[in-house]
Amino acid sequence: MVFAAGLGTRLRPLTDDRPKALVELGGIPMLERVLLRMKDCGIEEVVVNVHHFAEKVKAFLREHGCFGMDIRVSDESGMLLDTGGGLAAAAHMLRGNEPILLHNADIYTDVDFREMERCHSASEADATLMVAHRVTSRYLLFDEDMRMQGWTDVRDGSVRPEGTDASGLVQLAFGGVHVISTSLLDDLCRYGRNKGKTVFSITGYYIDACRRMAIKGWCQPEDTSWHDIGTPDKLRRAEEDVRK
Repeated sequence: MVFAAGLGTRLRPLTDDRPKALVELGGIPMLERVLLRMKDCGIEEVVVNVHHFAEKVKAFLREHGCFGMDIRVSDESGMLLDTGGGLAAAAHMLRGNEPILLHNADIYTDVDFREMERCHSASEADATLMVAHRVTSRYLLFDEDMRMQGWTDVRDGSVRPEGTDASGLVQLAFGGVHVISTSLLDDLCRYGRNKGKTVFSITGYYIDACRRMAIKGWCQPEDTSWHDIGTPDKLRRAEEDVRK
């Protein structure tokens, strides 16, 4: 699934007339880059959620013949559901026995998703999150077995879940790419229903679920690229990397 519904407010004025997913990196729309990367790794079925300029995303997919893939659209035009709510809304399109790759449309990476999926399946995790030693303000917390134990905001020292002892835990930055099993998809849908929420973040869900679900970290290989193109400055840095 590609999360392509975001408003892209930090990318304005580029997103004043297009969705963030169609902002170009090196002359190629981000959505195209993500889909072709998935296709190169053997993925044939994809769900793309849409909200901001939803019809432009749909037209883009039609014009490109869905890049030879089976692509379904989860339309959030009526209400932006955030990542957790968006995944729950699309759950009926994702049912099956195989793991599900989740990828933010504003993330550029050349990571081999097949290797990530192999590690996910071998560990029997409910979710495997791509992480890295990268400077940021908010980190996921992992134990020595790379199982997620919580989250922290280093700006104010806050830690979740409440009561988590962060000493001895490793701080790693989440990269917006994850692999989940059907077990987690079912749990996430129950989580939303039990809390009476249709709009919620998947990161918030991971924080609340990490003590009952096996949520593991997978470190991005050092010889691979990763960029969040969420602001004009970050997009420029990604452009420089792509040109190289």
